[in-house]
Amino acid sequence: MVKGKEQLFCFLVIGLISYSALQAGAQNSCQNSCGQKLADCSCHVTCGSLATCCPDYRDFCLRVSPQSGTLMGGADFVIVNATFNARDKIVCKFKSDIRTKGYVDAENRAHCISPLLYENGRIPFKLSTDNGATFKRSGTWVSVHHSKFSFLKKSVLVNATKWQYYGTPNVSGELTLAWNASLIPATSVNIELWGYRETGTPYSESWEGKWSYLYSLGKAVPNKGSFTFTPKSAEKPYSEWEIGMLRLTAEDQKDGALNVRALWSPSHALAWHLEEKFREDSAAWAYKKCLAWHKSEEKLPNFLLEIADCPCTLAQSRADTGRFHTDYGCDIEKGSICTYHPGAAHCVRAIQASPKYGAGQQCCYDAQGRQILTGDSVGGSTPDRGHDWGSPPYERPPRIPGFSHGLYDVISFYYCCLWSDNCQYYFLHRPSSGCTTYRPPRAATTFGDPHFFTFDGANFTFNGRGEYTLVTGERNGANVTMLQIQGRTEQIKTANGTYAKATGFTAVAMQEGDSDVIEVRVTAHSSDDGLEVLVNHEIVTFNEQNWMDLKGVFVFSDNTQNVTVMFPSGAGVETRARGTLLSITVLLPDTFVNWTEGLFGVMNNNTDDDFTFRNGSILSADAGLEMFYELGASWAIENKSSLFTYDSQFLLKNYLHAPKHDPDFTPIFSVTDDPADPFYAEMSALCQGNSFCQFDTLVTKNLRMGNATMVSYESYVKLVESLEPVISCGFLDKPKNGAKKGDLYLIGASVNFTCNQGHILSGSASRTCLPSGQWSGEPTFCISENILGIVLGTLLAVFSLVVIGVILCVNEKRMKMKKAKMAATPNEYQNTSTEKTENM
Repeated sequence: MVKGKEQLFCFLVIGLISYSALQAGAQNSCQNSCGQKLADCSCHVTCGSLATCCPDYRDFCLRVSPQSGTLMGGADFVIVNATFNARDKIVCKFKSDIRTKGYVDAENRAHCISPLLYENGRIPFKLSTDNGATFKRSGTWVSVHHSKFSFLKKSVLVNATKWQYYGTPNVSGELTLAWNASLIPATSVNIELWGYRETGTPYSESWEGKWSYLYSLGKAVPNKGSFTFTPKSAEKPYSEWEIGMLRLTAEDQKDGALNVRALWSPSHALAWHLEEKFREDSAAWAYKKCLAWHKSEEKLPNFLLEIADCPCTLAQSRADTGRFHTDYGCDIEKGSICTYHPGAAHCVRAIQASPKYGAGQQCCYDAQGRQILTGDSVGGSTPDRGHDWGSPPYERPPRIPGFSHGLYDVISFYYCCLWSDNCQYYFLHRPSSGCTTYRPPRAATTFGDPHFFTFDGANFTFNGRGEYTLVTGERNGANVTMLQIQGRTEQIKTANGTYAKATGFTAVAMQEGDSDVIEVRVTAHSSDDGLEVLVNHEIVTFNEQNWMDLKGVFVFSDNTQNVTVMFPSGAGVETRARGTLLSITVLLPDTFVNWTEGLFGVMNNNTDDDFTFRNGSILSADAGLEMFYELGASWAIENKSSLFTYDSQFLLKNYLHAPKHDPDFTPIFSVTDDPADPFYAEMSALCQGNSFCQFDTLVTKNLRMGNATMVSYESYVKLVESLEPVISCGFLDKPKNGAKKGDLYLIGASVNFTCNQGHILSGSASRTCLPSGQWSGEPTFCISENILGIVLGTLLAVFSLVVIGVILCVNEKRMKMKKAKMAATPNEYQNTSTEKTENM
């Protein structure tokens, strides 16, 4: 009996131990826990470099390749960090409810097919191995604006202009589609036409956008990379779709099958498939469409009232990187091929859509840097009812990336301007915005052994070692948002590899409101001048695209040495690799005036308060370098507010588990010139008298360091010059029945007016833009000579009538006076009359 109880006790103990082990195992599993730090291990993205990953991290927290694809879907991506069973039935679920079928390849790797999405950005997905019964694994897919997606991964419309003008006079014949055959792993392909349109009442819950399969252009076409055909006019209802794209799929796919592996063409105007009436008289057909669009626009809300003005000059537009970005359809860096804006050298788009209507702003400039306006040229800047790049929360019109813009702003341009000559209707609803209310942002920067220039232009040097607040501030407006930008400095190495008593910035981290946290840092302990970008502490790459749409922030990087971060407030942060250090520039719009603090000072046009300690006390501009060191130290951050990633033992030891300002590090505050030193001559030749370059070169004994400082300083000077305010007096139109000479409307510019033959000028023949922002002179009119003769004749007639009237009134008055007099003295009047009669 006792033995039986002992056995039972042993079983219970073993059971409890097993249960506890299972519980502990469950608590330290990454199943449904990706991104978290658990009790004894981590499922956070930093666990790999810290060697703290849970044993099953790779099984449940998925990495994929490629990492991104067009929002149209059809990309085949593979799970690269886990293996699967050949019998697994893969289903991939994107967001919360969009499912696609996957598969396991011969190497036991799972594949997913990206779905059709109506948004840009990082899309969470989960993976099931039991045909969708459970989803225990998770990862991230990046959905890219179709026009920003690599052209190498799309099919090509050979002679795209012919495709989009097909059916207009003298444009007919065959069309050719080309593609990279290796992108579709099939011997034969199907070629389909898909169309996009939006239905429902604009700006209501019923307003929806949808891509639809229309019809097949070719089945079982040999996959040899080319397809040529003679297009036929589509019948209704298919001809009602006017923008679309072609899709290629493997031969065994059903027509119009959703979310299968596919290759897409660029989105384009479907001139080649429109109804026969278009080919019979394309101008008349387009004119009718233009008028219909004109009437529909008159019923829609006026979005022009809420979009921001354009920068006044090309230099301003390229410098204001927090609010404007290059329009990929007209880029001076790529040859200024501006199809929709003839005469333009460069265009930019406002990065953020307007708050209520999701509208976009576009600004175009000529080769001389002047803004081009639609009042002067068909190539002028045009705003957009739908922002070309879309806008959060995406998914619904007019915020669907690219395609809402295509319907409301592009196809209408074809109606009115390209397929017919009725641009006046288009420009009536899409007039250029001037720049009279544009205010350039303020710039603050730090570079080298850190030298600082505040938003108000004051400068100082602070070379502490630690992590510091560069700027924190709120936007003074309806939507108050906290902006935080923090910088990390490290000790600098000299030319011979030893550490100098100097520091420089190696990382910057930032966040606005509840946006994703962005960190940019120099590649860890490397001298390759490269930058790493982290999103919410995860390293991301720009190998597949140069633009990322993230939560509450955009990031752009066209090479490994430059990264630009843009926030909804209009704040922009530019980071540049300068040797092994960073130069950091922050641009803030004037909505931040009086709302900033930190090492970049108080932005208020007053340098007196730029050197403000965290406690509010102010340092005099002529204080000693040691006092400026104390000023900088006061802006050290705390761990609880840190935005930085600590994913190496070096960062853990020196920053996370160390004082945020190293009290044991003492920098060199000043250097002594020694003209006898051979290095002094080299330094002098390099720096050409620039004090920042001289200081950094002598402290580090490194000419490369001095050169990096020199380049950073010169870039800052050029930026400040580009952002100089410019006064604009606004657009002046030519008078009716007249002409004007001059299309520059900035301070000092003059516009001259003349009238057509048979007309006389009234007002000012020349007007000049004054420093007050007003035009000199009076408004100009051209009056017809015939009308002038009629007016003068009328005035003469009126004058004659007035004279006659006055004479009659005077005569009438005299008669009345005479009668009154007779009535007053009748006998006297009678006697006088008798005397006169007798004398006759």
